[in-house]
Amino acid sequence: MTNGKRDTLALLRAVADGSVSPESAFLEFKESPFEDLGYAKVDHHRTIRQGAAEVIYGASKTPEQILGISRAMSDRGCRNILVTRMSEEAARLVGEQLPLDYHELPRLGIVSPAERSSLGSIVVATGGTSDLPVAEEAALTAEVLGNRVTRLYDVGVAGLHRLLSNLAPLMSARVVVAVAGMEGALASVIGGLVDCPVIAVPTSVGYGASFGGLSALLSMLNSCASGSSVVNIDNGFGAGYLASMINQMEGLDAWSGQKKEMETV
Repeated sequence: MTNGKRDTLALLRAVADGSVSPESAFLEFKESPFEDLGYAKVDHHRTIRQGAAEVIYGASKTPEQILGISRAMSDRGCRNILVTRMSEEAARLVGEQLPLDYHELPRLGIVSPAERSSLGSIVVATGGTSDLPVAEEAALTAEVLGNRVTRLYDVGVAGLHRLLSNLAPLMSARVVVAVAGMEGALASVIGGLVDCPVIAVPTSVGYGASFGGLSALLSMLNSCASGSSVVNIDNGFGAGYLASMINQMEGLDAWSGQKKEMETV
């Protein structure tokens, strides 16, 4: 048993014997603790504060560091640990030591995978096939966080009929993630069709004047479609996380019921 577990058990016993109030214990949980590994301070109580465990950003971390952080979280009982921008080398090392579900295209790993819920309705749409790495990062992030995800890939404005033939899942979505490079027009088109929030994700896909995604970013920021927000270039994780928060907001069941009733009319 780790120190963190002993501290938690001692606090719970203090609540049981009446020496600590439940309110004080709850505040303690929100303020503590983390585990210092030297190269990282693992935030074990992020789930209590934010509803989701800490996510490991794999870029610039060594495989050994990723393994150490993953093991520390797994030892505390954490499951479905997300590792974004995870190299194949890191995946091999972690996979030898811990259960790992690795997705090569988005470079995303799920350490200690376990059963999870599938709530609501999130649609992840892309302008083209080249946007798939970012889109899959968003879709898998949302799924790991307990959401139902529908993928609409390669439905960009170069062939608008492809998008218009998929109106049913778009109209029943609670939030849409629109992933596009080039001029980034997909987010504006979807934003003009749906009655839910749209999270626009510019990608670095495009020729020289796209400036590594800057063109799509500026287009999305200047969209005239109401209800659209924009995350950073290639930030599929950020979009998937935000989509999950929106999808799981209070009132989901009522909203889902209204959607279902509308679909059957």
